[in-house]
Amino acid sequence: MPQGLPKKLRRAFSLQAALGSLAIVLGVAIAFSVSLRLLVKARLEAQAEQYWSMLQRDGDALLPRTATVEAYFVTPGGEAALPERLRGLEPGRHFVREQRRDVLVERRDGGTLYLSMQFDHARKVLWTAAVLLMLGGIGVIQLVSWLTYRMTRRMVVPVSWLAEQVSRWDPGDLDDAALVRERIPGVVGREVDQLSGALRVLSSRVQAFVQRERDFTRDASHELRTPLTVIRVASDVLLADPETPARSQRSLQRIQRASRDMEAVIDAFLILAREHDTAPQGEEFDVREVVLEEVEKARPLLQGKPVTLKVVGDARPRLDAPSRVLAVMLGNLLNNACVFTEEGEIEVAIHDDRIEVRDSGIGMTPEVLQRVYDPFYRVDPFRSGGKGMGLSIVRRLGERFGWPVSLESKPGQGTVATIHLA
Repeated sequence: MPQGLPKKLRRAFSLQAALGSLAIVLGVAIAFSVSLRLLVKARLEAQAEQYWSMLQRDGDALLPRTATVEAYFVTPGGEAALPERLRGLEPGRHFVREQRRDVLVERRDGGTLYLSMQFDHARKVLWTAAVLLMLGGIGVIQLVSWLTYRMTRRMVVPVSWLAEQVSRWDPGDLDDAALVRERIPGVVGREVDQLSGALRVLSSRVQAFVQRERDFTRDASHELRTPLTVIRVASDVLLADPETPARSQRSLQRIQRASRDMEAVIDAFLILAREHDTAPQGEEFDVREVVLEEVEKARPLLQGKPVTLKVVGDARPRLDAPSRVLAVMLGNLLNNACVFTEEGEIEVAIHDDRIEVRDSGIGMTPEVLQRVYDPFYRVDPFRSGGKGMGLSIVRRLGERFGWPVSLESKPGQGTVATIHLA
C-alpha cells in the first residue's frame, strides 16, 4: 500500500497527540502552581489572623516555634530578637530559599508579626498529584489519538489501494475488473464506491480511446500511403515520357513535391500519434546517407533561384533508430531553408554529434524565434511553401527521440538549424 496518505495521517495524529500532551503538561503545571500559591497564601493569612487574635487577648501570649511553624511578634525597635534570616524583610509575602520557608510579614498598631511556615510536604503531595494527572491525561490523549488513527486509517486504506491500482495502470492493458467493490480492502463507504465506479468508467473510456488510436494509426498508415504511392508513380511515368510538354512537366514536378511533402507530414503525424513507449521499429543506419537523400529531394525547390545547396563534413555517424524520423526532421528544415533563401547558399554540415543546416536567407528576429515552434505560425504568411507546421513537427519529433533542435538566426544574415544527435 502506498505510504503517502497513511504516513501523512500518522504524522498528523502524532503531532496532534504531542501538542495535546504539551497542552496538558503546561495546563496542569500552571493550574497547580497557581493553586499552590493561593493555598499557601490563604494558609499564611489564616494562621496570622489567629495569632493576631491571641495577641489582642494577651499581649504576652507565647507564639509557636516548631519545625514547621515559627511566629515572632516584634515591637518597634525590637528587630534584634529576630533570627538573622527574617531581619530586613518588608511587609508582605516572602520565600526564603535557604530554609525553603514561606514568610508573611504583617505590620499593625503595636508591632509587627513575622510568620514563617514550611510547606514542603504539601508541595510534594500536590506536585505528585499533578504529575499523575499529567501522565493520565497524556495516556488518554495518546490512546484516543491511536484509536482515531486506526479508525481513520481503515477508512483511508481503500483510497490508498485505489491510488496504487491506478498508478500501475498500463493504458494499453487496463484491468477494470480489479476495481470492483468486493476486491477493495478496508471500509468501503459510499464515496469510495463512487470513486471506484468512476475509475472503472474512466478505464473503459481510456481503453476505447487507445483502441481507436491504434486502429487509426494502422488504417491511416495503409489507406493514406496507398493513394500517395499511386500519385508518385503516375507522375514519375509522365515525367519520364519525352512527349510530355514542358508546361505539363512543371505541373507534374509540383505534384511530386506536394506528394512528397504530404508523405513526410503523414509519417510525422503517425509517429507522433503512437504511444511514447511504442516507438517505430528502428535499425542502425548511416546518417550521411539520409542527409544526402534529403538534400537531393530538396534540390527541385531551388529551381530558378541563384542558390547553391551542398553537403560538407566527412563525419559518418550511425544511429540505432527509425531513419524515417531523422529524414522527416531534416526534410522540414531543408524545406524551410529553400523557401526563405532567395540567393546565396544552403549548407548542410555533418558532424559526429549533430547536423547543421545553414542558409543565407531572410533570417528571424528574436521575437519570431520565440514563436517559431508554435503550430501554424508563419514568419511570412504571404510566402508559399508550408502551413506553419514544419518546425513544430521537428521539435516534437526531436523531443520524442532525444534529438533536440536549436535555432540561431539574425535578420538578413540567415539561420542555423541544428539537430543534436547525442
